[in-house]
Amino acid sequence: MNRKQALKSIAASAAGVVALPEMVKAMNTLPDNLKNNINHSVCQWCYNSIPLEDLAIAAKEIGLKSVELLGPDKWATVIKHGLTCAMAYGTDTGLNKGFNDPSLHEKFLKDYSDSIPKAADAGLKSVICFSGNANGLSSEKGLENCAKGLEPVVKIAQKYNIIMQMELLNSKVDHKDYQCDHTEWGVKLCEKLGSPNFQLLYDIYHMQIMEGDVIATIRKYNKYIGHYHTGGVPGRNEIDETQELYYPAIMQAIVDTGFKGFVAQEFIPKRPDKLASLKQGVGICDV
Repeated sequence: MNRKQALKSIAASAAGVVALPEMVKAMNTLPDNLKNNINHSVCQWCYNSIPLEDLAIAAKEIGLKSVELLGPDKWATVIKHGLTCAMAYGTDTGLNKGFNDPSLHEKFLKDYSDSIPKAADAGLKSVICFSGNANGLSSEKGLENCAKGLEPVVKIAQKYNIIMQMELLNSKVDHKDYQCDHTEWGVKLCEKLGSPNFQLLYDIYHMQIMEGDVIATIRKYNKYIGHYHTGGVPGRNEIDETQELYYPAIMQAIVDTGFKGFVAQEFIPKRPDKLASLKQGVGICDV
């Protein structure tokens, strides 16, 4: 299951629900004390078999500060457990339809005009957005359309001290034809908009697939990056020795840039004990 599929099926079946006592047992492995150089988060869709309330409790126990990729109706659930939603949804259009489509600009302006103030009222800081699929658009035209549609939305974000963040996704494996599929394209969009309230969500999994050279890219373009996602390559599973990236070095490179935002685990656990995998991932990234 990928995130697009998860958006269509958020509610887990009763048979798949993990009991809270089992989650507490999973807390017995890996780090007891986090170093706090990284603000840790987790993407809820990767743990759909766990009720959000229970996931929030478990996340707090592990030492995470956020459960993310939640709509406005879910924010209160994590906030009451002393967490935030470090990356919030502000519209319901999904990943394939985005700001490169001028026919959606009016809807996006309406949706984000509603969700951005709500996010600010909830104490949130970042709202996600997407380029959408190219559908035959040239790179230049896609940039032009995105900038035009985002400009009024970013002004609203600036008013409420919210950062709009466009996610970099791979168009090779998971999201065929997605337009914002290279860091340099996203950087060009940042430069067009010229606002500190628009940044990039750098997904390490996706960008390893598309362009590699992860650490050098982070060092070069870190001022444009406001958020990070993890995932094992290939397969988007655990970020341990079963995959090709060495996350401690990547995280150290992020810390060395002076980054103060969030790093969210967005891998799909293969092991039965999903929360043990989550805690392991947090431990690997806690440099």
